Amino acid sequence: MNPYDDPVFFDAYAQMDRSRQGLAGAGEWRQLKSLFPDLEGKTVLDLGCGYGWHCQYAADMGAKSVLGIDQSEKMIGKAQLRNGGSRIEYRVCDILEYDYPAQQFDLVISNLALHYLEDLDAVYRMVHRTLKDGGQFLFNIEHPTFTAGVNQQWVMEDGKALYWPVDRYYYPGPRVTDFLGHSIRKYHHTLEQILNGLLRNGFSLEAVEEAMPPEQWHLTDEMRRPMMLLVSAVKKQRDHHLTEEY
Repeated sequence: MNPYDDPVFFDAYAQMDRSRQGLAGAGEWRQLKSLFPDLEGKTVLDLGCGYGWHCQYAADMGAKSVLGIDQSEKMIGKAQLRNGGSRIEYRVCDILEYDYPAQQFDLVISNLALHYLEDLDAVYRMVHRTLKDGGQFLFNIEHPTFTAGVNQQWVMEDGKALYWPVDRYYYPGPRVTDFLGHSIRKYHHTLEQILNGLLRNGFSLEAVEEAMPPEQWHLTDEMRRPMMLLVSAVKKQRDHHLTEEY
């Protein structure tokens, strides 16, 4: 079972600030928002849309159509209730099983979903296919320093965080961690894998940012190591002249 369809886990997830408050409760939103393009009249695909907060934002910013997919039925049900609209469609669908029609979208977004997938290159190839020339792929993935953390936990002493341990950084693959009291399998990817994979698959990099919590939240320990990596990449324009010659 998808952990997000487990009633106990889903109820625990529902208590998180990002679940209750939406984008205002997401520490990375200030930086991620600045990476969005002009959405007026655009077509948008959200991979792992969760509650649909980014779908609603895209529609509010004038997107012509928005499709949000998530393999969790509970997530899609919550998205339809909280962030529905005439220009937003939701589907229960695994990221790797969507058909990715060619040249369909101006923007593909994904927030905190790709670290659940082992084969990033497969995702990059499919996203590249479904984007229009010059289209943007904007995603937020758990930072490699975070996914390489031992059980993704601080080493503690007397209730204080001493340091964040990193181990087996150069060995990508599954990592099991405790999240909201449940054992969750994620996948560690090195920084080279995340970024060079985009370059190999026809993208050019526009921005790479390490998310920092807002200063007013006073999360001092969260400033000691990065938790999230924000990446904006653009599908390279085809050279029609060369295409015709060959």
